[in-house]
Amino acid sequence: MVDRLSKEHRSWLMSRVRGKDTTPEMVVRRVAHGLGFRYRLHRKDLPGKPDLVFPKLRSVIFVHGCFWHRHGCKKATTPKSNTDFWLAKFERNVERDNQNKADLRAQGWRVKTIWECETREIEALTREVQDFLSDQQAANP
Repeated sequence: MVDRLSKEHRSWLMSRVRGKDTTPEMVVRRVAHGLGFRYRLHRKDLPGKPDLVFPKLRSVIFVHGCFWHRHGCKKATTPKSNTDFWLAKFERNVERDNQNKADLRAQGWRVKTIWECETREIEALTREVQDFLSDQQAANP
């Protein structure tokens, strides 16, 4: 099937996609901060440069976009043009995500992934972040 956007418009649209400070990431950051947790952002010395790093708790949170990291919800669509390129790209993203998580766990970090679609329900997100970080906080007073 032919892409409904021109090549130039598709390129422009994709160039607008940010890797940091995305809306879902900002939602998770506000929730974590509101719960009293303090964190560092995008530490380059850790595999995958996690979005939020809680050094005292040895915990990290990745905030993944459903489209780019293949969550499986309705946002994880596949473009209809250049499908082979996109499928290969998505597969590499998922493999890299899994490797980064394994590397972090091997270094003794706890890892949580929060999906873009999960940031819409603030109460559920708040419980999820609270549960994840409180478990570690209780273990490391």
